[in-house]
Amino acid sequence: MSSSRTVDPAELRAALAEIADWLTRSGAEPARPKLAAAVRLSLRTLAAVAPGRSVEVRVPPFAAVQCVEGPRHTRGTPPNVVEMDPRTWLELATGRLQWSDALAGGRVTASGTRADISHWLPIARL
Repeated sequence: MSSSRTVDPAELRAALAEIADWLTRSGAEPARPKLAAAVRLSLRTLAAVAPGRSVEVRVPPFAAVQCVEGPRHTRGTPPNVVEMDPRTWLELATGRLQWSDALAGGRVTASGTRADISHWLPIARL
């Protein structure tokens, strides 16, 4: 995985290809390193396309990023937090799940006035 803040689109596509069967067919969960790479690269891509520090997007246990322009958060719990499991994040990131459906289904928790990241989704396609 690249160490820079920006993500090579080919690197992201490759990571997503490694887990595509799981996302499209609900097969066996991919190996943890492959799942972690897909989550981390896609979150870094979100941070690159929606730069800022007003919203924290968390996908435990793999990663969290700050993104979206606005008031910068520096201490304690951020006022704008989005959290979900890895599968939900990857379905949102690839367009297999709509933001409104994820919220309505309780698959995403979003708090704060800036916590709607739907404008930047999907960030990649399978």
